[in-house]
Amino acid sequence: MLKRRIYLDNAATTCMDARVTEAMIPWFSQEYGNASSLHHFGTQAREVLENSRTTIANHLGAASDELYFTSGGTESNNWALKSIAMANRHKGRHIIVSSIEHDCVLNTCNWLAEQGFFITYLPVDADGIVDLDVLKESINPKTILVSVMHANNEIGTIEPIEEIGRICKTHKVYFHTDACQSFGKIPVDVNQTNVDLLTINSHKIYGPKGVGALYIRKGTNITPFLHGGGQEAGFRSSTENIPGIVGFAKAADLAVQEMKCEAVRLTKLRHKIVQFITSDIGNAYINGHPDKRLPGHLSFSFHGLEGETIRLLLLLDENGIAVSAGSACSSNDKAHNASHVLQAIGLNPFEARGAIRVSMGRYTTEMDIDIFTDSLGQAVNNLTSIFSEKSIINL
Repeated sequence: MLKRRIYLDNAATTCMDARVTEAMIPWFSQEYGNASSLHHFGTQAREVLENSRTTIANHLGAASDELYFTSGGTESNNWALKSIAMANRHKGRHIIVSSIEHDCVLNTCNWLAEQGFFITYLPVDADGIVDLDVLKESINPKTILVSVMHANNEIGTIEPIEEIGRICKTHKVYFHTDACQSFGKIPVDVNQTNVDLLTINSHKIYGPKGVGALYIRKGTNITPFLHGGGQEAGFRSSTENIPGIVGFAKAADLAVQEMKCEAVRLTKLRHKIVQFITSDIGNAYINGHPDKRLPGHLSFSFHGLEGETIRLLLLLDENGIAVSAGSACSSNDKAHNASHVLQAIGLNPFEARGAIRVSMGRYTTEMDIDIFTDSLGQAVNNLTSIFSEKSIINL
């Protein structure tokens, strides 16, 4: 019989917290009105919609009328980049993004380049930190937007967005950050960071899938993303997903309330894995910054076993343990290309196919980590026994 399953892929998505589900249920069946309707059902929906908006905005240090609900992080990122580009192209057509952005940002930039915009991709150092000197040098009078994610989804590195925000503010350039991985895990404040646009979503913080938000600072020149009935102040028309938004607000409340304790707990679990792979398994190396990273996030590889990562993941899955070889979205790449993030931090194309991402969460226990490290050690030992002359594990 299969051992109990251990989920260590929380950077891809999280399970719904039972407290979130409970908050959502009435809005599926009892209070199911359209927030644009004028009768009781509609006004009830409108009230909870605006209360949820205020709840999430408060956790960002934003005003409630600066937060717009979307279907998720991908939509929010597309909206931020495309709408800023189209609304401000009379000022310039230059956009700057980091070389390790999420695929939805990079693919949006590819599309914008086809529309006549010029994209600069900022390099990062070996830990995944954006080069601020290159950013300063790259901004010119035609630059209209800088987009750098708060924390990287593949390697967990946290970017210096406060410094980036100050640079952009000094040069009067709009600054957008994708905070889908960081919101609810580390503090996020739109005023402290000087961001003009910020993307968040629900399913990374134990809320429902299919709902996210885009923060847009007052005074930002931006065009509507969806035209229709005028919802979301006319910027994002579509009947609002009231159950999802209620769940998002509840999930945000819980995440922020429990953030400090969870950060301490998850950091300890992460250090336990690091200690194991560096002390008990040879040839292990960490991808991303050793300290400036998300509390429950770890990316690592084994020299000489990069080509066996998928086999290693399957061996772990047979033991009921779910980890990732990179971002969940990148698994849709049918060409199985090497990770652009790992190549950006200096790994060669072969090494960039060989990372293991472990992302712990609210329901990860110390026992889970003990079982994981034991299974990992056995799996690596099995692989090195087959594919190398000498085992690299000291068991």
